[in-house]
Amino acid sequence: MSKKVVLGFSGGLDTSFCVKYLSEDMGYEVHSIVVNTGGFSDEELVQIEAHAYKLGVQSHTAVNAVKPYYDSILKYLVFGNVLKNNMYPLSVSAERLAQALHIAAHVKKLEANAVAHGSTGAGNDQVRFDMVFHIEIPGVEIITPIRDLQLSREAEIEYLKGKNVDMNFEKSAYSINKGLWGTSVGGKETLSSKGVLPEAAWPTQITKHGEEEVTLYFEKGELKKVNSVAFNHPTEAIQYLQSIAGAYAIGRDIHVGDTIIGIKGRVGFEAAAPMVIIKAHHALEKHVLTKWQLQWKDTLSQFYGNWLHEGQILDPVMRDIEAYLQQSQQNVTGEVFVQLQPYRFQILGIASVHDLMSAKFGKYGEMNTGFTGADVRGFSKLFGNQTSIYHQVNKTTHED
Repeated sequence: MSKKVVLGFSGGLDTSFCVKYLSEDMGYEVHSIVVNTGGFSDEELVQIEAHAYKLGVQSHTAVNAVKPYYDSILKYLVFGNVLKNNMYPLSVSAERLAQALHIAAHVKKLEANAVAHGSTGAGNDQVRFDMVFHIEIPGVEIITPIRDLQLSREAEIEYLKGKNVDMNFEKSAYSINKGLWGTSVGGKETLSSKGVLPEAAWPTQITKHGEEEVTLYFEKGELKKVNSVAFNHPTEAIQYLQSIAGAYAIGRDIHVGDTIIGIKGRVGFEAAAPMVIIKAHHALEKHVLTKWQLQWKDTLSQFYGNWLHEGQILDPVMRDIEAYLQQSQQNVTGEVFVQLQPYRFQILGIASVHDLMSAKFGKYGEMNTGFTGADVRGFSKLFGNQTSIYHQVNKTTHED
């Protein structure tokens, strides 16, 4: 009986090496799988499939995971307005977890003996993949040739050339990972603590100038319409907004973060649609939610984003937080008006039937119809009563 291994496959150097090594050196029947979370075109998927079979895989599967990716992960990143270190929309970390879950499901389907991925031993992805596999497919051997053999790029190329593999071995000056929720960009400028990516390094070049106003319509926290265009699923709205905002080169930055394995790293990213959506969604929430809803959402969302970044998507506490986030969105419905400009955007305002900033209850700093000055006088005394007692008992005072 042949040994089966399911390999997460992108068609790049590392996973191409894995196919040959697993099949010809380790004797495995290799079944490759590519999980599309919004980063591959149809043409690219066809090329990846052809390359996989040319390398000698037994079977190749392409999973369209764009909508499940949104439904299981991205939706909650929007609900929580999640930005790692107040900057990064978790583009790659969220994507890897979605991919790992689909790969694990494929292992179960094929009843494979092992699972493999092409991660090195230097980054976060190895931890994310391994953890999901340990939990979802316990007992299945995890094989990571690049990590285990501590291979250099040059060694991989030499090996593949020795196997008569014909592929483009030239390394791009920049490492690019594209997905529905943004694109990461790594290069020499991100390897040290100082340096910015040059204009030419960004995958999406600026093609629009001047300014443009867009209207985003949210229904219970989910983006359902952009301007007058309605969509069947929020992923379609995200992609449509990306086509508009990306042309202004919006959402570019360099994130400095703490990796799961304890080192700090820098990476460039562009995420026009995610950044506009998160900021627009947050603006709407500030109008329709109470202050304590907002405060607890911020607290739980920060934990949710950090725990997801570290690969803990299967921790049951994540389901608990998701239930809270879902419930919090019941009144997050309305329009948000956004002005787009080259390299930046600003929120112009919102319109919602749930807007708590209603003139009939008064205008901040001007007048109030909900209570009188006498009400405030009594409230102020009661609101500070315990603190007043504390200072009187302990005979402490604070000078102005």
